[in-house]
Formats: sequence, C-alpha cells, structure tokens
Amino acid sequence: MKDLGPLHHFLGIVVHRHRDSVLLSQRQYTLDILARHGMSDCKPCSTPVDTCAKVPADDGPSIANPTAYRSLVGALQYLTFTRPDIAYAVQQACLHMHDPWETHLVAAKRILRYLQGTLSHGLVIPRTAPTQLHVYTDADWAGCPDTRRSISGYAAFLGGSLVSWSSKRQPTISQSSAEVEYRAVANGVAEATSLRQLL
Repeated sequence: MKDLGPLHHFLGIVVHRHRDSVLLSQRQYTLDILARHGMSDCKPCSTPVDTCAKVPADDGPSIANPTAYRSLVGALQYLTFTRPDIAYAVQQACLHMHDPWETHLVAAKRILRYLQGTLSHGLVIPRTAPTQLHVYTDADWAGCPDTRRSISGYAAFLGGSLVSWSSKRQPTISQSSAEVEYRAVANGVAEATSLRQLL
C-alpha cells in the first residue's frame, strides 16, 4: 500500500480543506455538463425550479432526442451528491425520463441556468463534534399534477453536517395533508433509525 497524501479529488468530487470545515464540490463536473449541453454562456437564474408552475406529463410536443434529455438528467442525478439544493428539481425531471416533452426539457435547462449562477456551491462539512442527530421533513400534498401523489423529503444532520437527504414522490395517493405529513415523518424516522444503528 502507498500513502497518497490528503484526499483532494475523488470520483469527480473535489475536496477543499479549510481550517474549520471541508467543502465537497463538483464545480468542474458542472462546467462539463453546461458545456456538453451548450449552456456555458447561459443567463443564470435564482431558483432551480419554477416556484409557480407544475409541469404535467403530457404538456407540449415530444422532444426530438429523448436520449439527450435522459443523459442530462442522469448527469444531474450524480451532481446531487454534493448539491442537495437541486434534489427536488432533479427528482421532478426524473419523473419524465420515459417520455420527455419540450416543457420538461425547458425545466431541466432551468436547473442548468441555476447551476451557472451557483458554481461555487457545494456540500460543507464543518469541524464540529457530531453530538446530536436532527432530521427535518416536509411534504407537498398532491404535488404531482398527473397522479395527484404527494412529494416528500427529508434532510438529516449529524451535528452541523448534512449527512443524508431525499426528495421523492410518495407511492400512494393521500387523502389529506395530515396523512402526507405523517408519511413524510415516517420516512424521516426510518432514516434516523438507520443512521443511529450505523453510528
């Protein structure tokens, strides 16, 4: 075995060490995605998803090259390892991988425009004693315009470090917002239990 020194690059993730924290970044990977899809000089936007509109599955014409859409969304999925801020937007784009339409491509390109303006963002791991585990959950009742299923997510923090997160569509249709929140909390508790056993 050979000591290669401090970790600085791993599977496209760059490790920036600071005195009191570590920043995991995929800046170069993001630049490669932007260049591959002709968005290197695009105008940035402030949010990864339109906060007003929900995109239905059958709105607008089909795109000419669905393989390019699938390639883009797959690349964005890998980017969520260090960018939990785009997890919800990428999850929404993944819902239409089987039959993407022009509106879905526009939504995916909005994620690229958001990334263009936030290239310096990454996952910060502060140097703190991980004494407590906190899990936050949220849900969007009947958030999917096609199936009326709800979208739920959680974020788990160990001390000040974000260690686990998820955003996905719930498997069943809920009858009330209370039921949706209960399911979201149940997912968060399951994640907290597994992390506790791991620790």
